[in-house]
Amino acid sequence: MSKIFNNIEIPIDQDLEEKLQYLMPEHGPYRILRQSVDARRAHSPHFVYSVEVAAKGETLSNPQFDLEKIKTPSEKPLIVGTGPAGLFAALRFVERGVPCVLFERGSDSGERMKGINQFWRYGKLDTRNNVCFGEGGAGLYSDGKLITRIKSPHIPYVMNRLVKFGAPEEIQWLSNPHVGSDRIRRVIPKLREFLKANGCEIHFNTQVTEILTEGKQVVGVRTEHGTEFKSPHVILATGHSAEDMINHLHELGVHLDGKSFAMGLRIEHSQADINKIQYRQFSEHPKLGAANYKLADHDDETGIGVYSFCMCPGGYVLSAGTEADGLVCNGMSNYNRNSPYANAAIVVSIDHNKLFGNDTFGGMKLRRELETNAFKAVQSAGGTRELPAQNLMDFLGGTSKKGPRALRPGSSPSGALNIRLDELLPKHMTTRIREGLEKFNRNMKGFVVEDAQVYGIESRTSCPVRVTRDNETLESISHPGLYPAGEGAGYAGGITSAACDGIKIAEKIIAKLS
Repeated sequence: MSKIFNNIEIPIDQDLEEKLQYLMPEHGPYRILRQSVDARRAHSPHFVYSVEVAAKGETLSNPQFDLEKIKTPSEKPLIVGTGPAGLFAALRFVERGVPCVLFERGSDSGERMKGINQFWRYGKLDTRNNVCFGEGGAGLYSDGKLITRIKSPHIPYVMNRLVKFGAPEEIQWLSNPHVGSDRIRRVIPKLREFLKANGCEIHFNTQVTEILTEGKQVVGVRTEHGTEFKSPHVILATGHSAEDMINHLHELGVHLDGKSFAMGLRIEHSQADINKIQYRQFSEHPKLGAANYKLADHDDETGIGVYSFCMCPGGYVLSAGTEADGLVCNGMSNYNRNSPYANAAIVVSIDHNKLFGNDTFGGMKLRRELETNAFKAVQSAGGTRELPAQNLMDFLGGTSKKGPRALRPGSSPSGALNIRLDELLPKHMTTRIREGLEKFNRNMKGFVVEDAQVYGIESRTSCPVRVTRDNETLESISHPGLYPAGEGAGYAGGITSAACDGIKIAEKIIAKLS
């Protein structure tokens, strides 16, 4: 019979197998359940494992997640969007024997990459194929980070299926799992081909422009090509940047609520500096790799938090806008995390009720205003495709009489232009970020250095509007048959949580169909 050993501490120069031999001398195969790095200053960095170990002569069975198929229904569910929520809803449907139809405004991931590269190189934005739109959704260009704070029974299934389609096996046990932007581009096409081979009809370059209703009941969709598809089950998984769909829902009378979210900047350091802060004299140890961090500062008096988000060790700062007259930044890493730079969003919580009151679209308007202002600032400075950036010390203290400090070379494939981000952001956001950075430097000494710089605008952390749904049926509270899903609907905050949300909705629809 197997045993589970938790919190096994292994120094970085020792092997797990030696420890297991000590704990269970006569053992068979073992499986790592969880692995993390403990680099707190009270001791030397070491690995912490949870491991399931079989007795000698026994084997460990791998989870299979076999799913029961139902009788094929007469009407196919429709799914709008091929981000994590949409793709995993479709995957769940076909594995349960339910044919479905998937719509994506952009191209498949191969064509999408061509459009993104054109934007980064020449500044020519494809509004359908960019860092937010196209097959794979925004997660395709955020390095496939799979960290989540939700507790869902579907998480092991999501990890298992990603591995099945080519993701690295260790995502099933690492405490900070990621696929890497370079590898996830190979995972998504395999998932797509599986869907197509098992009953999913996929329409690329086909934007859904209208949700069809009879009274308040949703009965299907109409595409930009004028084609109608009928179904009483429409999953809306359009992502956090599909403002045109949010506007259409508003015109249709679908119930929407303003939602609190976060915005700010993205900070970039030398990865070597972050390694030294986190790992100290062990910073160049080959087993440790690129260090990450997670920082937060909450003001109890105002309730406004500042925190790091989407930290990308060994990563790149990306231009990630979806409109030709706006600039957005984001971050990503490849699987090996071997860029010489580390970056992370430093964002301020935006309390919807306090700032916007009854204006449902207040957050959306602020987001658009800041992105447009960033674009105008770059254009006024003689730029084209570059991201606005500023030396960290200039952001904290303002430009000196000698003028702004020069930007150092950075990781952005679009380049950067020296812009006063401390003036571009609203004063309350600049002040709060400055306070947070000073606090972070006390907790992580060396975080505030002259070699660091900030980029703007980090505005797409989540959607500022929620498409409100019933907690039990998961349908819109105003329009039955419409199932808001994932980040764009306000019910997820990353790849894993969005995928789980898509699965949960698919299962709810399957229960009705069967």
